[in-house]
Amino acid sequence: MTESPPIDTPPEPSLAAAELIRDEARRAPDKPGVYRMYGEDGTCLYVGKARSLKKRVMQYAQGRFHTQRIALMVSLTRSMEMVVTASETEALLLESNFIKKLKPRFNVVLRDDKSFAELMIRRDHRAPQVRKHRGAHTIPGDYFGPFASTWAVNRTLNTLQKAFLLRSCSDSVYESRTRPCMLHQIKRCSAPCTGLISLEDYGELVASAEQFLRGKSREVVGRLSREMQAASDDLDFERAARVRDRIRALSAITMEQSINAETVEEADVFALFSDGGQACIQAFFFRAGQNWGGRAYFPRIDRSDSDPEILGAFLGQFYEDKPVPRLILTNVSPHEIELLAEAFSMKAERRVEIAVPRRGEKADLVRHALTNAREALGRKLAENSAQTKILDEVCEAFGLDARPERIEVYDNAHIQGSNAVGGMIVAGSEGFRKNQYRKFNIRDEELSPGDDYGMMREVMRRRFGRLVKEEEAGEPVERPDLLLIDGGAGQLAEVMAVLADLGVDDIPVVGVAKGPDRDAGMEKFFMPGKAPFMLPLKSPALYYLQRLRDEAHRFANGAHAKRRSMDIKRNPLDEIEGVGPGRKKALLHAFGSARGVSRASAADLEKVDGISRALAERIHANFRKA
Repeated sequence: MTESPPIDTPPEPSLAAAELIRDEARRAPDKPGVYRMYGEDGTCLYVGKARSLKKRVMQYAQGRFHTQRIALMVSLTRSMEMVVTASETEALLLESNFIKKLKPRFNVVLRDDKSFAELMIRRDHRAPQVRKHRGAHTIPGDYFGPFASTWAVNRTLNTLQKAFLLRSCSDSVYESRTRPCMLHQIKRCSAPCTGLISLEDYGELVASAEQFLRGKSREVVGRLSREMQAASDDLDFERAARVRDRIRALSAITMEQSINAETVEEADVFALFSDGGQACIQAFFFRAGQNWGGRAYFPRIDRSDSDPEILGAFLGQFYEDKPVPRLILTNVSPHEIELLAEAFSMKAERRVEIAVPRRGEKADLVRHALTNAREALGRKLAENSAQTKILDEVCEAFGLDARPERIEVYDNAHIQGSNAVGGMIVAGSEGFRKNQYRKFNIRDEELSPGDDYGMMREVMRRRFGRLVKEEEAGEPVERPDLLLIDGGAGQLAEVMAVLADLGVDDIPVVGVAKGPDRDAGMEKFFMPGKAPFMLPLKSPALYYLQRLRDEAHRFANGAHAKRRSMDIKRNPLDEIEGVGPGRKKALLHAFGSARGVSRASAADLEKVDGISRALAERIHANFRKA
């Protein structure tokens, strides 16, 4: 983590900053709202909220600084913006939104905030489908989450399939099925697609699954137990065994929990541990009385930030785009806890409680989270120390002016030029920054198949052309400290030419060429104005650079494979003019598959509802192109 240099005495605000803030204080309204402070280069320095904007800005104007960090922030301020809100509660929510979006230098900032996976029971189809979901709730249905890990959501999805036999197939697959799929054969689906279960009976299965996910597992298990007993009394032992297996699946998911929470139906548990100017917040999520996983967060903080301030800022940003549970348990009382609870209650449209438990099961859950936070931060500090030493070696190996904090690595992937993709990964002092990975689908149709130089030129133009535009617009941009390119002197020359053309000629670039027979350890490195060179076989820097190259190769190949798979799955009917979703569905229903459509005569095609003679002949001709 990059920290501001220590300051022995608070700097005096410059005349520009002092006069600016005095002027803003005179014009600021005596109302609640949010203020933003900007530096000379237009980047946001700080976002704050206040019950009275006039009084808060006046404090800055009078030099009432509690910490040296705030004094430095004020001295760097060159402009301010204010937004009036109806209440301090609304100001808190807006403040969290701005901090998350702008990531100001002097705020506590939540990093690596990826969206959580959820389970969704879709309600826009006669046979509701259960599936994993990420992102906004735009599809009609019931959403259950958050699941903090892919493992947790996959485990629960498998349980739902075993216990309630709900379909997981897409609508197009559902409509085109003429016989049950493999999931039905292994007793994971009741096959509503082929009518093996009525839609009414299938609806009862969906209702039971929803009950289970809402925490009413005992009622569901009790109902299944009675069903198993009835089947046994009727001497239908095969059906009784099937119901028994469903009960076992439901029981297994509660037995697998690493933390039991018998008295907690719905809660998020947070524990903060800080040390050495860094902090870790461990989160665990409980829904329906089950532990749905956890995750460790490492927010960007300053040494002067107190634990209540860190946790308060974290919670505000964390729930900015996530549903808020009824209960939030913490080990530290967050700053302005009553205001936070009021803001969350307003957002959730129901009462939300934030509590610091001292005894009982809830306190045990918080203590368990604190243990995890302490251990995670210990591992993080150890990793950062080792990572810093390796980056120092990279700096020395390539003759850089300073340790690289952001390294971008580029690689291309294709098969004889088809489905070409460029991949960019990002790494730094805190490891791989996967939320900043980017893929570039190669668009230039004039490139010769397999033209690696042309692909790299396009990737560089798009990546750094955008960077230049964002810088010119005054937007906050992270420049790389080092570029690693997969390739030798030729690739390096192409990249340098593009960067020079864009006026971005101050970023060090290194080409990494694989050794003979692609042997690891025999890589050659290429830099402008230097002869190719190798690094010692046992060099930690060499091992680190190999990891970066392999990660870029993995990411590019994965993006290429996904694009190729989508290309393979593309239905040939999609390319025929006049065949929209409705006609496509009718054709697939009539002939079973695209292959069946391709074998049909024009006369047979014309018999399908919505297919005219002219369209039938066009479809028939499309599948018989030379």
